[in-house]
Amino acid sequence: MSSEHTMTLQEIIEDIHALSERCEVFERKYGVLSETFYESLMNGEEPPDEDWFLDWSAWAGAYKVLLRRREQYRRAIGELRQQIPSLSAVIEKTAHREPLPVAA
Repeated sequence: MSSEHTMTLQEIIEDIHALSERCEVFERKYGVLSETFYESLMNGEEPPDEDWFLDWSAWAGAYKVLLRRREQYRRAIGELRQQIPSLSAVIEKTAHREPLPVAA
């Protein structure tokens, strides 16, 4: 049994949008973009207010998964473009909600 879960391109895109929205809530609250926040956190910065700890943990988790999903999307599109002759043919399938399974 494979440990990889097969997702569709549409599921990856839906995750990207949901995670982006989640990160945007924190970006508005704390006044910096997620990439800036995450880089500082990875360099050892901690929240100056202990009440922010749960927010910062949730924000970091959402951003980390967002980065993973974006990478999955890039790989999936690369693979699909090798299998399907043109991007418009890929879009035709996705616009009609045809599931395009990709390795997650």
